[in-house]
Amino acid sequence: MVKVINVTKKYGNFTAVDNVSFEINDGEIVGLLGPNGAGKSTTMNMITGFIEPTDGTITIDGFDIIKKSKNAKREIGYMPEGVPLYFDLTVKEFVNYMADLKLVPSRDRKQEVERVLKETLVYDVSDKLIRNLSRGYKQRVSMAGALVGNPKVLVLDEPTVGLDPKQITEIRSLIRSLSKDHTVILSSHILSEVSQLCDRVIIINRGKVVAVDTPHNLECKVKKENAIILTVEDKNDKISKVLKCLKGVKAFELIKENADGTKQYSIISEDNVDLRKDIFAQCAKEDLVIFEMRNSEVTLEDAFMKLIQVKEEKE
Repeated sequence: MVKVINVTKKYGNFTAVDNVSFEINDGEIVGLLGPNGAGKSTTMNMITGFIEPTDGTITIDGFDIIKKSKNAKREIGYMPEGVPLYFDLTVKEFVNYMADLKLVPSRDRKQEVERVLKETLVYDVSDKLIRNLSRGYKQRVSMAGALVGNPKVLVLDEPTVGLDPKQITEIRSLIRSLSKDHTVILSSHILSEVSQLCDRVIIINRGKVVAVDTPHNLECKVKKENAIILTVEDKNDKISKVLKCLKGVKAFELIKENADGTKQYSIISEDNVDLRKDIFAQCAKEDLVIFEMRNSEVTLEDAFMKLIQVKEEKE
């Protein structure tokens, strides 16, 4: 659906994006991540046709974004960061205006506008001025503007920024539902959001692609050790004796002592060894109360920071 092939963007002697390549498949939700100044926004602006690449090609549904710009842009719906709306228009007037810009045929416009208003759940406020809407509704109106004309690709830049938890949940649910009929590219600084929403993640740093993979695979790649987090009530330091006797334990350390008298340990075991059953049995024998026992998890944020750090160390 979206192909970015050997794309470079230069501003004078400064290279903002350096020979970037990736593909996004039909129906995917893909997160575009990167620290500030990494080239992420420049890449999104080139995909939407807002700026031209210095070198390389970008195609949307087979149409070159430069050579066949009208055809390519017809398949793109863009929701910019910051909700740039016309506050003196009603919701319906704004969406009608966007339909006009996207050359939706007049015979189809009324039906198309109503479809989009219902799909983004703003039909009930369609006659209200945009200035009088809550931030969450404004985000929905901006998304309605991106959706009108039924583009195949949606580019969403920070779609949940500035929203309260309820509004964030609603927008995330809307994005999931949109992926049934659209390919979605989204940028977000909230990595937990990307992990929940996206099928794949593209990480860009210093103008280059650092990684392209699923959130789960990225997390697994930076997880080097098989670790368990154990919290026990251990007044007489019996847990050390228990862990030293268990086969498969490579190392363990006290992470912290809690105010309620419990202690939290990190236990490193050999690869492909699950110690939880043995730990539970031995703690029961020693009359140690287990408050928590879980596998240590690596988050997408951990993976992101590690991949960025490794890339910078190599350069």
